[in-house]
Amino acid sequence: MAEASPLAPVVILNAPQMAENIGAVARVMANFGLADLRLVNPRDGWPQERAWALASGAEWPLNAARVYGSVAEAIADLNLVFATTARPRELQLPVFTPRAGAVELAQAAARGERTGLLFGGERAGLETADIALCQAVVTIPIDPRFRSLNLGQAVAINAYEWRTTVLDAPPAIFREHSPRADGAAMLGLFEHLERELDAAGFFHPPDKRPSMVQNLRSALGKARFSEQEVRTFRGVVTALSKGRGRVLAKLAKQKAEQGDLE
Repeated sequence: MAEASPLAPVVILNAPQMAENIGAVARVMANFGLADLRLVNPRDGWPQERAWALASGAEWPLNAARVYGSVAEAIADLNLVFATTARPRELQLPVFTPRAGAVELAQAAARGERTGLLFGGERAGLETADIALCQAVVTIPIDPRFRSLNLGQAVAINAYEWRTTVLDAPPAIFREHSPRADGAAMLGLFEHLERELDAAGFFHPPDKRPSMVQNLRSALGKARFSEQEVRTFRGVVTALSKGRGRVLAKLAKQKAEQGDLE
């Protein structure tokens, strides 16, 4: 068994359908030095013997594969995650080719960050809500005359481009810096902000709330906050919410005083 390259991207498969495709993904991961495979709600459960058969001896990604109930859980410990999909119209995220995306991931790895590539299921791809948890989109420049690309091929292209950055990798960056916030920290920030916005009546009309939440998460995700920046931003949200409470209390007091005068 060959060892995986240090700080290689995690491969996350969201709702994969066929064991054969999972096995094919493990095979190309092993080809290019990736080993951390995460499965989100595989259709037929896990483990599946057919995956090992298709891996052709590349068993270590499958042996160590972990299963999660949601994309948010699967990326909670990662600092930088790119969604591999066609560019969604609903979100304004940076869009890279696999080559440019690989450079971004390699630079993040050199800073000691944990990175990942998120792939959608064979039939439906990725939901906008899951893409909104990522910091950028990677799109493969496929010829429009034939857009069909299977899951193993998509992973292979991205894994190959990442591997080329390892062969001529820049030196690690040693300066002091606040570590990049991971997925769990970002989700905590999102939910904190959304609770306060709910309390303030920001999400109106209510049926627009899901799309507004996705846009907010996408906008904040693009900033690629450090851990310190997340703490600072949450402090800002807390300060603003307390200020809102003081304003409401002041208005209530004024209303009560006016009632007494009447």
